[in-house]
Amino acid sequence: MKDKKMNPLLDVEEHAQGFLQVREAHRRELMDDYVELISDLIHEFGEARQVDLAARLGVSQPTVAKTLKRLANAGLVHQLPYRGTFLTPEGEKLAAENRERHNVVEAFFIALGISAETARLDAEGVEHHVSDETLEAFRRFTASVKGA
Repeated sequence: MKDKKMNPLLDVEEHAQGFLQVREAHRRELMDDYVELISDLIHEFGEARQVDLAARLGVSQPTVAKTLKRLANAGLVHQLPYRGTFLTPEGEKLAAENRERHNVVEAFFIALGISAETARLDAEGVEHHVSDETLEAFRRFTASVKGA
């Protein structure tokens, strides 16, 4: 069997930096998804209820309750007894930033010729893992394709 050409191993710090970046993206991903969904539910229904969050995220209500507690401790949400969950100004800002990231990645995928449905689904994961530099490149590429 012929050996496939492999890329040279990166130096230790450079190698570790890539993994640190991915771990940080995973850590933020859950918070990002929650605040974006809470914002969407508030805009659609006036509030975000735990039962709705659980159903749309495909998790249990106790899981939602734990995550909402973490988001409240981070200053992103507040909950009203016998009502729903609401975003703080900081939470709303984060939701808007994440929605924009998602839209840029989705538009980039569509500009590459990916179907709208696949682009929407793939953007949901990728939006959390691209750097600001890469996101800006996606914006420029998409704008150049639209302008062509």
